[in-house]
Amino acid sequence: MHSIGALVLRLARENPSWGYRRLHGELLVLGIKVAASTVWEILREAGIDPAPERACSTWASFLRSQADALLACDFLEAVTLTGARLHVLAVIEHANHRVRVLGATAHPTAARVTQVARNLEMDLDDAGCRVKYLIRDRDGKFPALFDAVLNDARVEVVLSGIRMPRMNAIVERWVQTCRRELLDRTLIWNQRHLLHALHEYERFSNEHRPHQGIMNARPLHPLPAPIADPEQIARLNIRRRDHLGGILHEYQHAA
Repeated sequence: MHSIGALVLRLARENPSWGYRRLHGELLVLGIKVAASTVWEILREAGIDPAPERACSTWASFLRSQADALLACDFLEAVTLTGARLHVLAVIEHANHRVRVLGATAHPTAARVTQVARNLEMDLDDAGCRVKYLIRDRDGKFPALFDAVLNDARVEVVLSGIRMPRMNAIVERWVQTCRRELLDRTLIWNQRHLLHALHEYERFSNEHRPHQGIMNARPLHPLPAPIADPEQIARLNIRRRDHLGGILHEYQHAA
């Protein structure tokens, strides 16, 4: 047996997408005539949002709940000293912010980009990374075969909205950081030089650089245990190691 209040709460919990008006209608179908405002008050007193959107999944909550199964990709552009424009495709794992630079080319044809998708599939399989979704924008450089290859590997491609870069914010942020810390401070000679610099930055980003999005850990290494010895803190001996001619700096305790 249910009181009206208990029945309203049961219906609300069993049908979390229903708003108070939908619940009110269901009661009327059952022959229970109460005011819609009464349904509203029952839900509010129980701490349940009466609005229909209370259970709608936001984009942010989707990203958080599916982080372990999410990849994001994007193209970035680099210009060499001769004026040639090179297109670089990179992907990043949402869970740990590990980045992979997949290649650079002056001509991102459908065949090249599709082959990159096949290479990515094999790389993820070798690494044991079980991805369910890949977020990308609507750039025309992505051919239909790019999505088809990933779909065959049981990876669903999710398109970001038009002019909505925040829907792919993690990879967009990495692209911005890569430009600020590397590309804007480097004279790129050619494609080979660009790939060398990007792969060095990929290693630096994955193994050393702290990422605020994962509590300042590094994608491939957790944070070390805090130093508890006061004497050790008072006599720190930190050494710097330079990469790419001093553009990137790594700091470590001296052995």
